[in-house]
Formats: sequence, C-alpha cells, structure tokens
Amino acid sequence: MGFFSIMNPIANTSVLLDLTASDSPAIRSRDAVKAFPTTSAIIVTFCLCGALILISGRVAVAAEGASSNYFPGSYGTVAVATPPKAGWTYSNYNIFYAAEAEQAVLQGRLNVDLDASVYFNMSSGIYAFEEPVLGGRFAMGATLPIGYAALESQSVGPTGTMPVNDSETGLGDMLLLPASLFWNDGNWYFNLYELIVAPTGKYDVNDNVNIGRNYWSFDTVFAMTNLDMTTGRDFSLVAGYMINTENTATDYKTGHELHVDAVFNQFVSEEFALGLHGYYYQQVTGDSGSGAILGDFKGQSYGIGPSFLWMPKWGGGKFSVTGTWLHDLHATDRLEGDYVVVTLTWQFGESGSGNK
Repeated sequence: MGFFSIMNPIANTSVLLDLTASDSPAIRSRDAVKAFPTTSAIIVTFCLCGALILISGRVAVAAEGASSNYFPGSYGTVAVATPPKAGWTYSNYNIFYAAEAEQAVLQGRLNVDLDASVYFNMSSGIYAFEEPVLGGRFAMGATLPIGYAALESQSVGPTGTMPVNDSETGLGDMLLLPASLFWNDGNWYFNLYELIVAPTGKYDVNDNVNIGRNYWSFDTVFAMTNLDMTTGRDFSLVAGYMINTENTATDYKTGHELHVDAVFNQFVSEEFALGLHGYYYQQVTGDSGSGAILGDFKGQSYGIGPSFLWMPKWGGGKFSVTGTWLHDLHATDRLEGDYVVVTLTWQFGESGSGNK
C-alpha cells in the first residue's frame, strides 16, 4: 500500500511581521524561552487529538489504493497566497490518517476488509529570491517525507483469501517545487505554482505495504487570498489540477484530479487565529490500465473542519504553528474519514514586505 500526500510548502509566517517589528531581539529571545512550553503543549495536544480522532473511516475504490497524492487540508491554513520573505523558509509537517476500506487494489492485488493507519513527517525547504520575476516574487524548493504505514486486510487470490498484517517505515515520494510566483494588489494576493511528486519512495510490487506510489504526479495550482489586517480576517481559495502517470509495475493509471481548498480565518489576537477549512475533490477522468481490475471509477468527496494559527511575538512573525482537522461529509469511490495536519514553520528570510 503506497502512502504520500502533497503539501503546500509556502509558509504563513509573514502575516504578522509588522505587528511585532518594534520588539527588540532581546525581548524576542526572552519570550522564546517563556513560550517554549506553550508551543510544545499546543503541538502535543493537537497531535494526540488527531490520533484519537482518526480511529475510523470508510474508503472506496477509485484511484490506485483508494487514494492519491492529493491530501485534503495540506495546501495551506492561513493567508495561503501571501509571499514568503526573500531567503530560506523551513516547514515541518506532521500528518495523520487512519481509515477502513471494504476493498481496494494494492500492488495489483484485490484487498478486502482493510484497516490502515498512516503517519508522515515531512521536511520542506523553500528559497524565495529577492529580485522580482514577472512582476512578482519567485520561489522554489523541495519536500522530503519520512513515513510509517500499517495495514491489516484480506488479500484475495485465485485460491481464496490470505490475511495481511504488515507495516513499513521509510522514505516517501519527494515533492519538488520548480516554480512558484506571487503577486499582490492591496489586500489581494495571488500565487501560481507547479508541484511535482517524484517516485523516490520505497516500492516493491511483491510487498503488502509501500511508502511510495511508483508514479509521477504533476499538480498545477492557483491560490488567492484576501487578507485584511484591520479586521483580522483572511479568506483563501486554492484550486489545483493533478495529472498522474502510470504505475508501470501494476499497469494502473489513476485518473486526472481536480481539487479545491477554501479557508476562512479570524484573528482573535495578534498571535492567534481560528478558522474554518473546507475542501472539494473530483476525479475528472476514470482509472485505466489492466491493473484497474475494479473498473473505471471517478472519486468524489468533500469535507469541512476547524483550523488554527499560533504566531508568538517572540518569533517576530517568522515562526508559526498551524493545525487543521478535516472531516469528510461525503465521499463516493474515494477515501472517507478524517485528516489531521500540524505544521511548524521557521522563516529565515529578511524583514519587510513580501513583494518588493
């Protein structure tokens, strides 16, 4: 079983920089020491809640393994289209998912009565250039995932079913960001970028569980944000169209996918925001190839859930913690369950506005 999720690597850390610019480095360092326990408590609490939440779900049969490289809630949480500062940004993502499935095709074999659980830790490095490109800020980067996946199921063969109880830990499929462009006009921000998922993860068609998927994905994404800091309100919309290549080991090609994420946030203080996150997913072309033994399916799903941002003053607008929990309200031939994403971001770029 292959697991990987695409993550939006663009940081949210520039949103409140102007609000903390007057604090001296000494004050920020002092507050950093004081705030460390709070940071740890928020991360641990949200992760534990995610682990408790993700104890059930239903998985349908569209796309190979009943899932794909699109992961709801992973395309940003707050002010998604705002540009990073010039220089380096590092993000560490923690993603959780657990689900049950009636049936799915894994490594070319039909599996029934599936019970799967997944955890990924993903490190993302982004570099934003100082000089404008096409009138906006240009950035590029990459994401390295390390994952754990466990599976219990019944594998269906010519002579009957065989129990499967297996797990795997290892490198996942890398995410490449060759080009990302940001523009802004007043309170409006725009971001156009291309995400490429490279099949670098461990994959063996003879194994029951795989961290990689063994095919390429190309996701063209456009995001827009309206951020009004006078009211503390943020609305962002992210739309992407993903094209997948064939898994040559199984002769299975997952169809093209359209996905839309929408987020609304309200800052309740200079450091904290609460939000509502929703998504819509539609597979626009069916699965194909001799490995698609369950037929030409087109998955569809949508869900909604809460999110938060914590940006402590000691970080000077360069450190943030975000979290999202999405619950599926409907799914047809697609994963149905709950998704949790917790992200820590450090921005090492310069101070000042994102676009020059």
